[in-house]
Amino acid sequence: MKPSPLQRRWTMTAVLLAVVVCQVPASAAETWRGLVVAPEHRCSPYDRRDYPYPQSVEPRIVAALGGRIYGPYTGRTFASRRETDIEHVVALSEAHDSGLCAADVSTRRRFASDLLNLTLAAPDVNRCGRSGKCARDAAEWLPPRNRCWFVQRVVEVRREYRLAIDRREADALERILSDCKSTEMVFHGDGGAAVSAGSSVSQGGPASGAANALARWDDNRNGRISCKEARLHRIAPVRRGHPAYPLMRDGDSDGVVCE
Repeated sequence: MKPSPLQRRWTMTAVLLAVVVCQVPASAAETWRGLVVAPEHRCSPYDRRDYPYPQSVEPRIVAALGGRIYGPYTGRTFASRRETDIEHVVALSEAHDSGLCAADVSTRRRFASDLLNLTLAAPDVNRCGRSGKCARDAAEWLPPRNRCWFVQRVVEVRREYRLAIDRREADALERILSDCKSTEMVFHGDGGAAVSAGSSVSQGGPASGAANALARWDDNRNGRISCKEARLHRIAPVRRGHPAYPLMRDGDSDGVVCE
């Protein structure tokens, strides 16, 4: 039985609407602080083996913490790396369901070893348990200390890898960030008192913003940040006041590098 002219007209209308929806630009999607807001979606099976990272990355994490074996979530300093786990700020499975399920192997490997997304935590904090972070996102778990640093780092990691964020987590992060006067990591002394990130701290040596900047953007580990590295990490142009600026060469001293 042939469709009537009216049925054909409705069919063509539906096809045209589908084409229009598919052609809506990404810029029309709902966004929050530069992130696309969308439900988590596992577009391919998650396999932990797709996200390998070497244990040798741990000393680099310690270097990024100013040489201190420090767990920012609790403000605890440890005597040995044997007391800590390598912790992913944005969990591997969370990242997978936020966009890396469609990424290639090299991107997944880079994510798993990226210092931007790595810190240290005691096993009871890192692993699954009553108070452990496990693979929870920021809507489900927040650290008792350094919350402002933590939520800002979640945003930075998601921006770096163009990961989406669901509405519930975006709302949770916004509640924290809206009250933050600073998103710098705070180092707590043995008695629990806060120590500024630029100060010397007991059992840890100087923990500086420069160390964090080098860990994040100095890819070739030469102690400086080049324009190539700045552009690769999408922080160029770098202006005076940015954490990377003191580690770069401003030839004309105009306060801007890599224009």
